[in-house]
Amino acid sequence: MADEDEELDLNELDDQELVEQMWDDLYDGLADEIVTGTNILLGRGWTPYKVLTEALVEGMRIVGVDFRDGILFVPEVLMAANSMKSGMNILRPLLAETGAPPQGKMVIGTVKGDIHDIGKNLVSMMMEGAGFEVIDIGINNPVEKYLEAIEEHKPDILGMSALLTTTMPYMKVVIDTMKEKGIRDDYVVLVGGAPLNEEFANEVGADAYCRDAAVAVETAKEYMTRKHNQHAAG
Repeated sequence: MADEDEELDLNELDDQELVEQMWDDLYDGLADEIVTGTNILLGRGWTPYKVLTEALVEGMRIVGVDFRDGILFVPEVLMAANSMKSGMNILRPLLAETGAPPQGKMVIGTVKGDIHDIGKNLVSMMMEGAGFEVIDIGINNPVEKYLEAIEEHKPDILGMSALLTTTMPYMKVVIDTMKEKGIRDDYVVLVGGAPLNEEFANEVGADAYCRDAAVAVETAKEYMTRKHNQHAAG
């Protein structure tokens, strides 16, 4: 019964109040409320892209800032990201129909020998929440798998994750292979994982080290802005 009351309440809010309520609901990981809010806004004539950017992406940006500042922790962010996904499930087919521009495209995976995926999953969700198209190739990826995904999806960004000190060096194998094939400069390579640091990222030839999912989103956005500006200048 509470759900019905909640739905009535959301319907009674004006657009701005509803969007702000959705930010709170995302923050609290309330997936059902996000579905309801998304449907109400669409019903009021909002474009899928406007719902995505103003309600979901902005809500996840707030979550990301508090995660970065240590106010929220991984379990809460995963709940928020899952709630965002419930809204994305409604919007994704509509966005595809309207040809709304994604921020950019990213292929992400955990490197060979490493089966940890919580950090990677978090980055995937947060990136998707920021309006990126994300192709997640899973865990334990040999260099061939990365190359196949790059070839097939032509992303802007390649993300690699590792949680073990023993698997970290494999990132260099992937980057060196990209160099050998002459494709390294075509992609932004972001690396992350608990044992990594900036120095390691520089050593293996990555573009940037991202210490958490919020930083990964910020870094990816910066690179995409730079890329657009270069195109505009060119």
